[in-house]
Amino acid sequence: MYRSNENESVFTWAAPPLKFGIGALDEVGAELSALGSESCLVITDPGVRNTGIPDRIRDQLIAAGIKSDVFDGVAVEPTDQSIDEAVSFAREREWDSYIAVGGGSAIDTAKAVNLLTTHPGELLDYVTPPIGGGTAPWLPLKPLIAIPTTAGTGSESTTICVIDFLGLHLKAGVSHAKLRPTLAIVDPLTTVTLPSQVTAASGMDVLSHALESYTSVRFDAKPAPEDPMKRPAFCGSNPISDTWCEQALSLVGKYLRRAVMNGRDLEARYQMALASTSAGTGFGNAGTHLPHANAYPVAGAVENYQAEGYPAMPMVPHGQAVSATAAAVFRWTYPSDPGRHLRAAELLSGRTFTATDGADALAHVLSELMADIEMPSGLRSFGYGEEHLATLVDGTMKQTRQLAVVPRPVTRDALTHIFRESL
Repeated sequence: MYRSNENESVFTWAAPPLKFGIGALDEVGAELSALGSESCLVITDPGVRNTGIPDRIRDQLIAAGIKSDVFDGVAVEPTDQSIDEAVSFAREREWDSYIAVGGGSAIDTAKAVNLLTTHPGELLDYVTPPIGGGTAPWLPLKPLIAIPTTAGTGSESTTICVIDFLGLHLKAGVSHAKLRPTLAIVDPLTTVTLPSQVTAASGMDVLSHALESYTSVRFDAKPAPEDPMKRPAFCGSNPISDTWCEQALSLVGKYLRRAVMNGRDLEARYQMALASTSAGTGFGNAGTHLPHANAYPVAGAVENYQAEGYPAMPMVPHGQAVSATAAAVFRWTYPSDPGRHLRAAELLSGRTFTATDGADALAHVLSELMADIEMPSGLRSFGYGEEHLATLVDGTMKQTRQLAVVPRPVTRDALTHIFRESL
């Protein structure tokens, strides 16, 4: 029997099967046939469909004898409304499998479609409390193949889908092992046409995944669960996730600048795709913490910001939102494990740091990288000011999934300081 005064002694780790490499995209028909699928809905967004990749996949499926269609109504940042539209489209026919093609928006939408076409209820029923009901899926989901076209979200490896709830002006997530894709197919060639600033934002998301997982609370410094079969998806830093995160940090430091500055640099694209998959494999188990928790209200409450390289609409791309407070967060978390923060700075920069460099080492390396790839500097870039601090703090305090693995106790005063420093 587990008791609340005991520390956790077990960590969990899982990842979907992976097919990685140039030309991997051409094997999707064979993979779906091997799963015994007879029909498949391809889920994507209008921009990705314009590349021809989703229709190329549909043609492969048809050639393999699998009935197929394409839904291309995924929103750039998935909302409860856009997901309702995708679910309605999926319910018009009976599909026995799904393929998601695109960035995290398409993959997260496909996860939500898979959940809501196999389970009763609405999306909020399954969202993490206190925002949603926290109901765990109890029925089998259908096979889902995830094919990322950005080197960013790592959603092809994770149990998580994130939704912007328009009426709440807040992002929130559903997280459960049943949402993890059946197979991830990663072909670096699909990322070559990404615009420079989309590449930059996606790369900062990769970096934040790796950094947050690497510095999250250790799995054995968390309370033991009352029910060992209901451990949270985010178990905290652990020896297996650490290995993947270290690889991702090193690859981002070496190749992100190159990928942003020359999208046709195939080596940089290949290595950033590998970094994204590695970081996704790490954070999909250890978990992200405060930069991601902060990012949800930053993205959810924005009013007028227009991001370069993205559709003309008010939005803060996820990679920009998570990086906006990162330097301040890692200054604040530094005392929880100075050695690990200094090691992360070394992996990212290729330089050596000592304890005398202190909390500024990692923050400085992050700021250098963001300046080099022309990321927005500070929350004021998105239209936020001192008057918005309470709203941002309120939104972060609701992100219980991330807050559970922050390596220091989170208070409203600490968050206010972090957001103020990040303006």
